[in-house]
Amino acid sequence: MLITGITGFVGSHMAEFLLGMKDKKIEVYGTYRWRSPLDNIEHIKDKVHLVNCELNDSKSTYIAITKSKPDVIFHLAAQSYVPVSFEEPSYTIETNVLGTLNVLEAIRLIRETDKSYDPIIHICSSSEVYGQVKKDEVPITELNPLRPASPYAVSKVGEDYIALQYFLSYSLKVIRTRMFTHTGPRRGSVFAESAFAKQIAEIELGIKKDSTVYVGNLDSVRTFADARDAVKAYWLLTQKCTPGEVYNIGGNRTMTVGEMLNYLISISTKKDEIKVKVSESLLRPSDVTLQIPSIEKFVKETGWKPEISFETTMKDLLDYWRKTLSAKQKTLNSH
Repeated sequence: MLITGITGFVGSHMAEFLLGMKDKKIEVYGTYRWRSPLDNIEHIKDKVHLVNCELNDSKSTYIAITKSKPDVIFHLAAQSYVPVSFEEPSYTIETNVLGTLNVLEAIRLIRETDKSYDPIIHICSSSEVYGQVKKDEVPITELNPLRPASPYAVSKVGEDYIALQYFLSYSLKVIRTRMFTHTGPRRGSVFAESAFAKQIAEIELGIKKDSTVYVGNLDSVRTFADARDAVKAYWLLTQKCTPGEVYNIGGNRTMTVGEMLNYLISISTKKDEIKVKVSESLLRPSDVTLQIPSIEKFVKETGWKPEISFETTMKDLLDYWRKTLSAKQKTLNSH
């Protein structure tokens, strides 16, 4: 099995999950770039086969897939930070659309000389493709109109539809997901809930002298899932779902971003000292403020359901930053 972006947040959890399946002997390959930090997979890097690959380079992608010849591909690599997509729209669209195209085209070319090669390909789109939905459109089904509100969302529409085209045109076994908000340990520090948790941990450890957590729009509504539940869903997708189809996947706890922040603060050892301030730099030019999924289609086909509670996810995320920052502090102090 091949995971593109194995060193990333979800990619590392996907690898961990596959390696932990004791009833199956799974050989895990993962693409990474020579400059990719390996922190997220440090504990498992000796158990996976790392393949150097730049997905924006068609030759590099072809070589990586030829080397690994996976029967299942989890295509998780992406430029996934929405605010950066406004600053780097070309890079975002190139990485997400062209990178996906190169993966699919490599498989098509391999199949020209090896008709027996017929992998299942999971293409990870995003709930951001739905954009700003209307109140009477929630919960959001897979049939909802797509109104992408950022270059990132546009790139995910492109990724989603190029995958559909390769199913229709070349019969590649492509299955698409539109994953809603998911988080947990190792989540990048630029994403809201992880940025909040990191700032809270910095305040607790005395790294941040100012006891203020800086935030963006706290009124957006999100439905939260744990990344460790998400990767189980992705596995079931490749085992039970129908090629050519698209599936919403998401959690079952819906709240505003502000309510999520309030919970994080409530479990902090410095909860009585923490203040909150909106930073203009963290507000998007256009925002998606109502994300509540219908996951009925996916649940019906797989029987999947979220198992990790919102409270556990938030505690684990905060503990991750406490541990990570504390270790960095010790390293700096030892020098």
